Amino acid sequence: MRIVTMEQYSLENKQGNGFQQNDFELDKTVLGIIETVREQGDQALKEYTEKFDGVSLEDLIVTPEEFEQAQKQMTEEFRTGLQKAKERITAFHEEQKEKSWFIQQEKGILLGQQVTPLDSVGIYVPGGKAAYPSTVLMNAIPAKIAGVGRIAMVTPPQKDGTVNPHVLVAAQEAGVDVVYKIGGAQAIAALAYGTETVQKVMKITGPGNAFVARAKKWVFGDVAIDMIAGPSEICVVADDSAAPEFVAADLLSQAEHDERATAICVTTSSVFAEALQQEVAAQIEQADRKLIIEQSITDNGRIILVDTLEEAFQFVNELAPEHLQLMVDNPMEQLPFIRNAGAIFLGNYSPEALGDYMAGPNHTLPTSGTAAFSSPLGVYDFMKRSSIIHYTELALQDVANDIITIANAEGLTAHAYSIQVRKAD
Repeated sequence: MRIVTMEQYSLENKQGNGFQQNDFELDKTVLGIIETVREQGDQALKEYTEKFDGVSLEDLIVTPEEFEQAQKQMTEEFRTGLQKAKERITAFHEEQKEKSWFIQQEKGILLGQQVTPLDSVGIYVPGGKAAYPSTVLMNAIPAKIAGVGRIAMVTPPQKDGTVNPHVLVAAQEAGVDVVYKIGGAQAIAALAYGTETVQKVMKITGPGNAFVARAKKWVFGDVAIDMIAGPSEICVVADDSAAPEFVAADLLSQAEHDERATAICVTTSSVFAEALQQEVAAQIEQADRKLIIEQSITDNGRIILVDTLEEAFQFVNELAPEHLQLMVDNPMEQLPFIRNAGAIFLGNYSPEALGDYMAGPNHTLPTSGTAAFSSPLGVYDFMKRSSIIHYTELALQDVANDIITIANAEGLTAHAYSIQVRKAD
């Protein structure tokens, strides 16, 4: 893992990470898949599943028997951990639920906001390199708390045509209504437009690979989406109070996700930087996903030396990382200096992995710098707001001339007349 200055890092990355840049070949493929699914429905889904996942399926829906079989494969340790995670995620997200509100004003005016859940949502849960029961909980629990009417889940099948049993048990625990054995851009298209088997949804959430991300981008507008997620990111700000072995472990925990994942440590200490460099190298040798981690660390892993914490925080706010760990003295005192980050972990004993599974806040977070203007997934993503307006005749008379004046200034005379016709003589 290379040690660089902030200036060197900026030069290396002056073109950005490129995740949101146009990839015409990728878009061409994804748009072709979307169009084919819209035209051919289930048949297209089955053909793409055989082509991309190597599985020939007769039925796209997970059956009750498959759920039952999955339950039989679970250990008590997994059940206990899953239940504890569910309770903590639920407790946190219950605090996010919005309520309708109304205000009374003079002359009988009633204004307000009515908050209602979405009718249906589709959750994408990745397969491929790993299984993610935690992602099921993080997407389905907020939707359930919001009161969504129907929660559908899509996930790629395994080579034997089944869905990972841990993912299925998590889906049952979180209250998912139906699970489809499809993945990739074709799954996004099916959720967005519907097929003979897959019912269309109002919104699609959940992370995925580049094909999934681009598909979400292209169906947005026909359905809502949560975000376009890029490769995983972690940034650790550390001083001499941090333990090199802790920081190294946390950096590698993100690097193991994907070869394109980014793992950065910003530190004010050259001694710490050198110790961390050695620790990272040692831990990589012991890692199960060594090849993925090595590629990620080589391409995107850096230790950045700065003179002051002020410089470190300036860098963080420009980077707007998905995960930020403040492993410094008195991290709570430094929190006000952080403006842009998806999730912020304070201290040596609040590692990113804690947030992934058990702390409670959502682990579906903005990436690729979008934390500068986006938020973590939450209950609010599964609800919508309607404005409520009620005026009495007397209240309307008070503002009628003002409305007519503004409408006429805009050239919208029919608007003006809709008020004029209600004016008292």
